[in-house]
Amino acid sequence: MVTAVLDGLGVAVPDRIVTNDDFAARLDTTDEWIRERTGIAQRRMAAPSVATSDLAAEAARAACKQAGNDSPSAVVVATTTPDHPMPGVAPLVAAQLGWDAVPAFDVQAACSGFIYALASATGLIASGVTDRVLVVGADLMSRITNQDDRATAVLFGDGAGAVTLRAGEPDEFGAIGPFDLGSDGEHVGHLVVEAGGTRAPGPAPDAPERYLSMNGRDVYRHAVRRMTDSSTQLLERAGLTIGDIDRFVAHQANLRILMAVADHLGIPDERRVSNVDRYGNTSAASIPLALADAALRPGERILLTAFGSGFTWGSTLLTWPDLSTAPDATTHV
Repeated sequence: MVTAVLDGLGVAVPDRIVTNDDFAARLDTTDEWIRERTGIAQRRMAAPSVATSDLAAEAARAACKQAGNDSPSAVVVATTTPDHPMPGVAPLVAAQLGWDAVPAFDVQAACSGFIYALASATGLIASGVTDRVLVVGADLMSRITNQDDRATAVLFGDGAGAVTLRAGEPDEFGAIGPFDLGSDGEHVGHLVVEAGGTRAPGPAPDAPERYLSMNGRDVYRHAVRRMTDSSTQLLERAGLTIGDIDRFVAHQANLRILMAVADHLGIPDERRVSNVDRYGNTSAASIPLALADAALRPGERILLTAFGSGFTWGSTLLTWPDLSTAPDATTHV
């Protein structure tokens, strides 16, 4: 049985660091207030001249360099913040990297996007459509967040992460799967950018409807429940228990959500991975950024889970490959 095997990882983050004190200097907030409620100390923000495709392409280059292969035969990009309403980011990334005529498409599942993109790429490989796929999660959340709203501005940052996948066997280091995916569109109003689509097109540049709005309490409740349930169902499908999991990497929304999901699942502190303190919520980029920071060992079984606007959620398993001799995965833009 053919499946997708991860053989390269790359991330790209902006040089500019925005600290909690930077927000406190102009908003009614403090470093202590932000840390206590979110676990976030700083986040990265892209320069005005940088677009999502720029960060995505840099992460893609780093991943391909680490894999030792710069010719994927398909590109899948997960993003909520494309350069344009049309076209998608994936064809732009392929063009920037000189990959002529490869299939390239976007996945829009918000903060769950990277898991959904992995599932899509794994399907392409398992079905024989292609044998090598580049998967990117990239978002410039600062562009859709009202920087004068202390409830949301402090939560989000910008970044990109990419992995290269090749055809392989389920028992190999780097193997991905199975997956558990789900959605519930009844709750769309709890985490939404109201304007800019066909429902409410053409808002003024400073209109509140063009920025992300969030019902934090309901998002927290659904996020904890859905990631916990999805992870549990995934383990049952795989015939595993939580004791078989070496590391837990959840979407880096905020520290309270991460800890609540891990507590519900019974995952001890030493197996939890988090870098939300340094990057904030980078949406589709958060899981690859966390993987790059986690100092993982070859053969470790990793549980990945995410939750995002839609609502959408998803989980998968990854056996970590041996990337010990590969080039560094991090670039700055």
